Amino acid sequence: MIAVALVAGLIGGGVGVGGGMLLADSGGGPVISQHDPVTGTQVNAQTGTVQYAASKASSSTVDISVRSGRSGTEGTGVVLTPDGYVLTNNHVVGSGGEISVTLADGTKKTATVVGTSPSYDLAVIKLNGADGLTPAELGKSADLTVGQPVVAIGSPLGLEGTVTSGIISALNRTVEPQDDSGQSVIYNGIQTDASINSGNSGGPLVNLDGQVVGINSSILSKSSTSGNIGLGFSIPIDTASRVANELIKSGVATKPQLGVFGTDGQSGGATISSVVAGSAAEQAGLKTGETIVKVGSQTVSSFADLIAKINANAPGSKISLTVADPQGGNQRQVEVTLGSQQDKAAETAEDPGTQEQSPFMWPNGQLPSDG
Repeated sequence: MIAVALVAGLIGGGVGVGGGMLLADSGGGPVISQHDPVTGTQVNAQTGTVQYAASKASSSTVDISVRSGRSGTEGTGVVLTPDGYVLTNNHVVGSGGEISVTLADGTKKTATVVGTSPSYDLAVIKLNGADGLTPAELGKSADLTVGQPVVAIGSPLGLEGTVTSGIISALNRTVEPQDDSGQSVIYNGIQTDASINSGNSGGPLVNLDGQVVGINSSILSKSSTSGNIGLGFSIPIDTASRVANELIKSGVATKPQLGVFGTDGQSGGATISSVVAGSAAEQAGLKTGETIVKVGSQTVSSFADLIAKINANAPGSKISLTVADPQGGNQRQVEVTLGSQQDKAAETAEDPGTQEQSPFMWPNGQLPSDG
């Protein structure tokens, strides 16, 4: 085997030398030539292309490395302001440690955590000594449609500045990932088939105008592998921007409160097992034993699904709930003005009085993992 390899190398080298000599002896110009692309997109990216979106958003995307002793995490962040406020996932920086951030031009900065939002898996960090950075352009996730092309940018497996593309596969997905410590988060997510892997966490999902429409957070993968299988999930930017603004202003984010505990309904929906005294639910007249079957026009499939749909709204929002008896009959409409609570811990579906809890498992028994 070694002899064959050596012979092959010599033959290749010989051919290369011979070819070089022939070109030199001919006295003319190059035998082969190269051409500019016909469309020109390689030289000048056009709005509405993956290349344009990647070029625009990459300058506002950073790599985040967190080290604590011998352990550490790596993720991605989105630049929000010229002086260095950066949005990322809570599971990237929430465990503590020294934060090192690598900018798009390779410059490294240290950073500190400004605030975290466990319920939304979001966090804002502040780069030390930063100035003149390029903030990302934030879009609107409410305007997204299924099938729309999108681009994901991040540092999967430590490969900084990696660009992948795909489409919006679904909207309003109830996502229930767990981090390495077993902490569960429930949010209303954007599903995409753009390749997202470990290290993409906190990075931007952008439309073809280069506007950030989501913050990449988790993936669903088979139990035998933690790699991407085309099922990635992002936190809608409409939610992320509200949370980020609150964290920058006060270091603390808020989340909406309905004020009920419960479990999965017998035939779908979320059955109320208890109503918190003085809560928005009590003020709206919701009763123990009733089942919430819709939030607005969206059908509720489980108690975890109810949490995700409620959390998609801002505190103080007025929403309409469709409530029924345990069998789904005798439906009525209830108008609720959601309360507000500081986001210090992730929302759960557990009732401390009854210990009832909706399962944090996908139908196939697999758990999504952090991206």
